[in-house]
Amino acid sequence: MAMMAIPECLQGPEQLSVTGPKVIFSFELFGTTVNFTETVILEWIVMAIILGGCAFLTHNLKVRGVSKRQAIAEMAVEAITNLVRDTMGKRWLWFTPYIASIFCFSIFGSLISLLGFRAVTSDFSVLLTWAAMTFALITWTKLKFGGVGGYLKGFADPIPVMLPINILSEISTPTAMALRHFGNIAGGSIIMGLIYFGLTSLSHMIGMQGAWLSIGIPAVLSLYFDLFSDFMQAFIFVMLTMVFISNAGPQEDADGA
Repeated sequence: MAMMAIPECLQGPEQLSVTGPKVIFSFELFGTTVNFTETVILEWIVMAIILGGCAFLTHNLKVRGVSKRQAIAEMAVEAITNLVRDTMGKRWLWFTPYIASIFCFSIFGSLISLLGFRAVTSDFSVLLTWAAMTFALITWTKLKFGGVGGYLKGFADPIPVMLPINILSEISTPTAMALRHFGNIAGGSIIMGLIYFGLTSLSHMIGMQGAWLSIGIPAVLSLYFDLFSDFMQAFIFVMLTMVFISNAGPQEDADGA
């Protein structure tokens, strides 16, 4: 557990600590300790929320006289389909469910913090898993269109001396994607925690009965750290996913074929 240093003038009855996800229970598997953390439980909660929302919006679909919830569902599907088409091209439209899943999971996994839970996206293992899946799709795409020989030859482009740099660039892709998302979400959570802690401690320091100074200001800042930033990081992650995967294959012709 890492303890953050806080000036003595702001220290309240408790100190602010920054920790990883809580371990619910552990078990041994082939001599290795496997920890079942709160992130796993929250991931299942997020999946239940997404599945419940999808079931609600797509219930009793009609061709004519559509309901408002069906109209919302159609707008959402059209928006994500257009995003994939405009970014990757028509050839890659079959990636739409994957992109939509990552986008929704990222948003709801971050916004769950508004309910008082730890954001799923503040666990680096979650983001690294998503980035690893994208990396696997990038590699599969390169092998599909270029073959093993073309894939290996690509490490020596444009000149053989670039081989070490190209290998390092290939390996760093999933790590960079995960760290970018994780750093922004975790950093925002820490900043908000410091603001709450500082205002609460200042309230006690000036003799207030209750943390009155922590009302209002954090709510305004939360509009950025808990809403705008969450949506932006989800959008950036899926955009990088689409660009990397589409660039791994041949470019479309002018007619979009």
